[in-house]
Amino acid sequence: MAGRINDDDVKAVRDAVPIDAVVSEYLQLRNAGGGNLKGLCPFHDEKSPSFQVSPGKGLFHCFGCQEGGDTIAFVMKIDHLSFSETVERLAAKAGITLRYEEGGYNPSHQRGERIRLIEAHQAAAEFYVRALESPEAEIGRTFLAERGFDQEAAAHFRVGYSPAGWDHLTRYLRGKGFSDKELITSGLSQDGRRGPIDRFRGRLMWPISDTAGDIVGFGARKLRDDDNGPKYLNTPETPVYKKSQVLYGIDLAKKDIAKASRAVVVEGYTDVMACHLAGVTTAIATCGTAFGNDHIKILRRLLMDNGSARVIFTFDGDSAGQKAALRAFEDDQKFAAETYIAIAPDGMDPCDLRLVKGDDAVRDLVEPRTPLFEFALRQIVGRYDLETPAGRAAALDEAAAVVAKIKTSSVQREVAVQLAGLVGILDQEFVVHRVAQLARWARDKGGDHGDRGGRGGPQGRGPRGGAPRQTAPAPAFSGPALNLRSPAHRTERELLKLALQKPALVSPAFDAYGVDEFTAPPYAAVRRCIEEAGGAEQGIADDRAYLGAVLDAAPDNTVRNLVTELAVEVFHGRTIDETYAGMHLVHVRLRAVDRRIADVQSSLARLGNHVAPQDLAAAQNEVWVLQQYAQTLRAQGAAAL
Repeated sequence: MAGRINDDDVKAVRDAVPIDAVVSEYLQLRNAGGGNLKGLCPFHDEKSPSFQVSPGKGLFHCFGCQEGGDTIAFVMKIDHLSFSETVERLAAKAGITLRYEEGGYNPSHQRGERIRLIEAHQAAAEFYVRALESPEAEIGRTFLAERGFDQEAAAHFRVGYSPAGWDHLTRYLRGKGFSDKELITSGLSQDGRRGPIDRFRGRLMWPISDTAGDIVGFGARKLRDDDNGPKYLNTPETPVYKKSQVLYGIDLAKKDIAKASRAVVVEGYTDVMACHLAGVTTAIATCGTAFGNDHIKILRRLLMDNGSARVIFTFDGDSAGQKAALRAFEDDQKFAAETYIAIAPDGMDPCDLRLVKGDDAVRDLVEPRTPLFEFALRQIVGRYDLETPAGRAAALDEAAAVVAKIKTSSVQREVAVQLAGLVGILDQEFVVHRVAQLARWARDKGGDHGDRGGRGGPQGRGPRGGAPRQTAPAPAFSGPALNLRSPAHRTERELLKLALQKPALVSPAFDAYGVDEFTAPPYAAVRRCIEEAGGAEQGIADDRAYLGAVLDAAPDNTVRNLVTELAVEVFHGRTIDETYAGMHLVHVRLRAVDRRIADVQSSLARLGNHVAPQDLAAAQNEVWVLQQYAQTLRAQGAAAL
């Protein structure tokens, strides 16, 4: 059984691995102001970036879905790892050797399943690369050379070769300490009559990596006529490999995709290689499956999906390629980016095009040419005889139903006008009306209730810029609900942000504030967490340790998420200094004093003549003292605290 990881080592891992570096492996981050970064949330679909990262605090928070936490929490959630697996993975990245509290450390027994499977794939990739240099792999080297890929290109993409024997890789990985169960689970081996045998034999091997760069599977290309298997054989579904959630080449292309706000989607491994070698370093490909929803999510996060981004699909000119293009168009509305299609005039794929016409032809191919919607409509309209009224009517009926799916009314109208021209109908308004009618019928049938995250439409799911949209936490507190229109609640929120983000500006005064001075129950819960963590003054010396202690003190995920939200949210003021902090300290205290005065006076009014003389005198004295304190606060400000 795995021992508990030493607490100091966990802290060292948190401090050693910058959260922005880790998050950037999964999505594009841009400046959000106040030292924070923002991007499209990887945990829910959104059109506007509401996901923020605070490198200085080592925290992330999404103002849309309320997910938040530190580097470890981010990796745990996005890669579905346990706490120990995550710490081990980040420790390996940082070069930190972990200590375990109970017993010795046996990697083969104590490392988590995902990490073990990743290590098995890495070892397999190294094995395949070496095997490509063997005499047996001559057929594989010839295959690559005939397609314009030399030894350097093969090394760059880590292309390898799987020997034709039954269990070469299986025996090699056993020697590395991997169990038969791990080999079967990884998909690298499969059950044979006498035990595990290699799944891939006598094939060219392309390693498939996830967005973080970990090898999670392989694509294997048949080389020999006596191989009765499919032309391409991919890793089966495993705990680390889901073909609908991986894109070949994403590890190599992600930085350039984010930088250029452009992605090129091709059909195969050699097409990705050809594009990258020709200078189109934003090329990626699906792995034995159609381009779908999960692939779109990956690209949207990297593109910082907006109207200036571009996604270019390259498909073969044959009927299968045309069908693939039409399938892609069905998902077009899930992008905010403009989508285009690029098909070489002679129908060649990028690999063949580079071989025949050179790198310039590949670069020229992927320059945006035909919008994907235009290509899709031309494919539909082209199936009908437009010389006859019946043919034009049939073409309009099919194509109009496609245009009606466009969510944004202005875009829908523009495309409908173009459809009229394609079909040859002079009355553009008739076509526009027909499309709008079909769209209305679809909505009436319940097929569309609001924006689904596609291009255009309402922007209410995330911030429009400036401060993120604030949403109340889940009702896990007793007392009045959080009202963000309340001046008192807004002031309390700002003071808590100061206590978490800039504790030096509010210490030591803040630590003398009682929990009851925060009228919103969620904010009172956060104040209690700060108190249990030793107070805001603890954050002056080590803000990361302080924030970690506050998070640890949270009683549940609702409070924990609110802490991360407040710890990364931008301030409302332009200048965040002692004056700004003092103003919020005073406002919160003043409201607390005024509430106490009102409570005492209300009690006296209810009791009337039934108050004992000494109690009446004490209450009147308390009111007088509080009133004097309130006057001093209003006159002297923070100096009176």
